[in-house]
Amino acid sequence: MSLFNRLKQGLTRSREGLAQLLPGRDAVRLNEAEWADVEDGLILADCGAETALQLAGRAKKSSQPLDGLKDAMLDMFPEDKPVNEPERGPFVLLVVGVNGTGKTTTIGKLATMFRAEGKRVVVGACDTFRAAAIEQLSVWVERAGADIVRQHDGADPAAVAFDAVQRGISRGYDVVIIDTAGRVQTDRGLMDELGKVRRVIGKALDGAPHEVWQVVDAGTGQNAVAQVEKFREVAGTSGLIVTKLDGTGKGGIVLQLVHRFGLPVRYVGIGESLEDMMPFDADDFVRGLIPDVGSSEDEAADKDGTVADESRDDV
Repeated sequence: MSLFNRLKQGLTRSREGLAQLLPGRDAVRLNEAEWADVEDGLILADCGAETALQLAGRAKKSSQPLDGLKDAMLDMFPEDKPVNEPERGPFVLLVVGVNGTGKTTTIGKLATMFRAEGKRVVVGACDTFRAAAIEQLSVWVERAGADIVRQHDGADPAAVAFDAVQRGISRGYDVVIIDTAGRVQTDRGLMDELGKVRRVIGKALDGAPHEVWQVVDAGTGQNAVAQVEKFREVAGTSGLIVTKLDGTGKGGIVLQLVHRFGLPVRYVGIGESLEDMMPFDADDFVRGLIPDVGSSEDEAADKDGTVADESRDDV
């Protein structure tokens, strides 16, 4: 199955919910009650009230409401921005997020992807509060063919991060991934510790971390918004990885997050296996989210897209 079809399958729950409320492709004009239904559908898909109102307001101006809605969604995504990789030295990536978002698994998948590109990778196991977390991470890192820096249970997470970056520099690694403890954004002490980890990384290598990617569970709905707001303030989140877009989460949360924070979505997770984390593509996402109501042309386009996307199935 192509990457696009896997994403579309994962968005089935949101798409089917929207299909009951969105206009068909032949609709030219909707009354206020019908537009209210469209807004309700977007809110139920976890777009949030503010984002839903803006999307519907933009679509009202289009002669084709369905096309207008798709265009409005695409315009919410920030312009493509390349990953901030340094010209010299290792690329240092800080990965943050709360427990249960799939952060450890995501780091393992990232390490595997970097290794597949021929890069040498070392991972700093800074979740020293939970021995099980380090062991789980070690399994993923070993499977990826990467190396790991770890210390004893209860060690200072910032010290582990410093050591990992130093090893990345001294031994010529291409990528240093720093894992962090799953933080509850309402716990001030834990968030202060995360801020310390970030500062120490900068002392180990000027300009690092080069990226801070936050892992967000699509199934947490509005709580994901609060998480990104707080983590961006403390850790300087520069990009998002949205997991569990496999039918359990609603796709509208992606739109709400990019609308609220203007952050790029780097990857999405649509399952547990390695091949189920894919680079984010806004066009594919919107095509998978908006139902093709009563359009044989769109059905044909999807078939063509399936064939075209087969070549991308090796990610």
